[in-house]
Amino acid sequence: MLKSTLIFPFLAFGALCAQEKKIGTVYFEFDKYNIDDVQVQLVVDFVREIDTTKLESIQIYGYCDDRGNNDYNLKLSKNRVNSVKDILIANGFNKNKIVIVEGKGRVLIDQFSGGSLADLRSKNRRVDLLIVNKNSFGKGIYNSLQEHHEVGDRIYLENIFFELGSSNLTQSSQKELDKISEILQRNKAIEFEIRGHVCCTPDYYKDAIDRATKERKLSLYRAKNVFRYLISKNVNSLRMTYKGLGNQFPLGKGDEYDRRVEFLITKN
Repeated sequence: MLKSTLIFPFLAFGALCAQEKKIGTVYFEFDKYNIDDVQVQLVVDFVREIDTTKLESIQIYGYCDDRGNNDYNLKLSKNRVNSVKDILIANGFNKNKIVIVEGKGRVLIDQFSGGSLADLRSKNRRVDLLIVNKNSFGKGIYNSLQEHHEVGDRIYLENIFFELGSSNLTQSSQKELDKISEILQRNKAIEFEIRGHVCCTPDYYKDAIDRATKERKLSLYRAKNVFRYLISKNVNSLRMTYKGLGNQFPLGKGDEYDRRVEFLITKN
């Protein structure tokens, strides 16, 4: 069998997405999708140890390095995902809990990637496993701004999204912020932190690159642009702060949902 490496870092994402946790990554050799017996056993041990009573679903995503054409790498990434999926099912994992099985193809390397070319490519030949626990939106977590909130409430703004690599507000996002500004004008005691997020970056980067500025601060600029837009709608700047959280808290609903901002209520 061809060798690969399996790592289970168990990184808690916390905050709004405390329900989701990065479980592990299987790394593959160039142009291969086989997993050796040692790594298979690590996957088996994971299946045995996981608390399925708290599990909503598992998602499996496959990637390749940048060599080869798109079609070939897409197929290879799917084969890598299916290799991991087959191990899970063969060892008793409920296949109905595996809700996303997606080969994403090759991961391109640009001038901002940093590190040696060989190291970057080895990290991109992988399959990521993520779990989503039950009760994904718990107490104090909302999907829209309410008329009344408690300190510590988190608001996941469902209708505010961004284009890939961009911090510019779309027209639909501006319309949603117009509605939010009206609520904020009626409730002037509310103070909050604007938190920006990004998708589609390798784990060894904490943030993505803003195409406009060429800086790896995309999540920060997304939050900042929401901050500026609300100011333009007469929301007092002293009520707001902003920060970028990078790629630390994916929702597990698709890349477009991770290009987002959220609010954390700091005073009511």
